[in-house]
Amino acid sequence: MELPPAIQDVLERVPRRADPVRDWLALLSVAAFILSIILVGSARLFDTTASGGSIAPVAATTTPVFDESMLQSVRAIFAQRAAQEEEFASGTIHFTDPSQ
Repeated sequence: MELPPAIQDVLERVPRRADPVRDWLALLSVAAFILSIILVGSARLFDTTASGGSIAPVAATTTPVFDESMLQSVRAIFAQRAAQEEEFASGTIHFTDPSQ
């Protein structure tokens, strides 16, 4: 299979021997590019959180459904406890202390 002439010309111009300077420059340029992406992302993240934003998408909040019967049952429990406390305070309920 024959390569197109334009690609063959480019491949002929690429040096065949190892060039450490070129390799180091390529490595450092890729590292600088990745570092710049990290710095820009970190700055954007800082700016978002410093301005009170959220990183994750904000979930839609729904108002809880208020059930009146649950409130009535809680009031009944507290009324029962208040009555029992009144009985203990008045002395109508006697109990023995198990430690004696």
